[in-house]
Amino acid sequence: MHLRIATLILLTLVGNLQAEPLGEYWGTAEEEAKYYRIVEIPFPDELALEAGSFEVIPDNRLAIGTRRGDIFLVEGAFDKNPQTQFKRFASGLDEVTGLSFKDGAFYVTQQTEVTRITDTNDDGRADKFETLSDEWGFRHYHEFAFGSKLDKDGNTWVALCLSESYRSKVPYRGWCLKVTPDGKTIPVCSGIRSPCGIGPNEHGVMFYAESQGPWNGSCSLKVLQPGGFMGHPVSFNWYPLAKELGPAPVEPNSQSRLEIERKRVKELVPYAVVFPYKKMGRSISGFMVDRTGGKFGPFENQIFIGDFSLSVVMRATTEKINGVWQGACYPFREGLATGLLACQFTPQGDLIVGGTNRGWPVRGPRPYALQRLDWTGKVPFEIKEINARPDGFAVTFTKPVDRELASRPESYSLTTYTHIYQQGYGSPEVDHTTPQVTAVVVSFDGLRVDLRVDGLVQGHVHDFDLQHVRSAEASPLVHANAYYTLNEIPAE
Repeated sequence: MHLRIATLILLTLVGNLQAEPLGEYWGTAEEEAKYYRIVEIPFPDELALEAGSFEVIPDNRLAIGTRRGDIFLVEGAFDKNPQTQFKRFASGLDEVTGLSFKDGAFYVTQQTEVTRITDTNDDGRADKFETLSDEWGFRHYHEFAFGSKLDKDGNTWVALCLSESYRSKVPYRGWCLKVTPDGKTIPVCSGIRSPCGIGPNEHGVMFYAESQGPWNGSCSLKVLQPGGFMGHPVSFNWYPLAKELGPAPVEPNSQSRLEIERKRVKELVPYAVVFPYKKMGRSISGFMVDRTGGKFGPFENQIFIGDFSLSVVMRATTEKINGVWQGACYPFREGLATGLLACQFTPQGDLIVGGTNRGWPVRGPRPYALQRLDWTGKVPFEIKEINARPDGFAVTFTKPVDRELASRPESYSLTTYTHIYQQGYGSPEVDHTTPQVTAVVVSFDGLRVDLRVDGLVQGHVHDFDLQHVRSAEASPLVHANAYYTLNEIPAE
């Protein structure tokens, strides 16, 4: 009886999520299209192209690794009006969710291993497959493995999903491992739950995208701190395999708060950027930093990250305060066609996205898609970045603000909240407060405001509503909301 009720509840939730119409999530799809248009990248009708990873190779082709175990090499994907040619480079792999290329070889992360794949006779097909590492266990389809692009030393960082999303039944499930070019496997940290993206932040430090669930009140970006604990203790059983990291951390208390527990558990790494549930995604995924030199608009050196469930792309920025990573997230573009797993900037400065709806409910209408976001050249009026200050925040905009409106403290609305740090699944927003903006200083060029805030709360998400701010041209913000995770208040 209980199982039947649970099934009915799940079906209801799935139905509600699938029924969400496009254009009514943030409600800004039409406005967003003025600045970032969606371009379809065609692929053969017979391909069920469930993209799980991308790479640009030196001959200016796009490489696509798929959930179905193929690697395709694509010509024409970067053209203004794409007319593509697909060639299968490799097949028979298992959920290709990490792809990098160096010195004529692909470095591929699949569920069971990191593999170096080469074409030794130059016929366009892979013929040499070398296992660099298969140190972790694999027993269940949900034991995903997400791999980074090669770091500056040629290492692949691998974030390993738990067994069945809740347990750690085989070695290193719930851990991050670093695989060197010669195949050495180095344990980095424990406590991962369900990753769906891994790579450097805008400062070159390795992060991963974590999904809401047990011990994770909301989705978040977290730094992969060597020796750190990412928050889910079920993977502590593998510390005997990682003797260089010492004993397992102290068990966290359930029904607590992360800010409290990180004082008890010295290895516990707080969320760097919380993505408030549903407002900013339900299952954040692959991410990449804009290094296009301005070809993608005014957000150079920011993180662009997809969401699987809601088929959206968001932005994030991070900074290190008092030795702790923290930062903000911002809406960017909705209306993509399927669940997003991966993204890739092109040499032309566009952003390719792709994925699938396989496995979970997805807002986008298609089972799989390959699309590109192209900047139209028009600069949107947006919150560009938020940075913490000892007495408040600095907010930077993409265009000059109306100085009179921007100078009024009542133009800015702030609320704060945190989440219950608990063994149970997710968390509501709790412990709400309402800080007050008491003074505003507008920069000479109108691009920045410094907000003096009474009531900052360490450890809380600070939820900004700037709907009353206008540009010097009297335009409202395309997106008036942003969310800063204040782990630390800067010292004076």
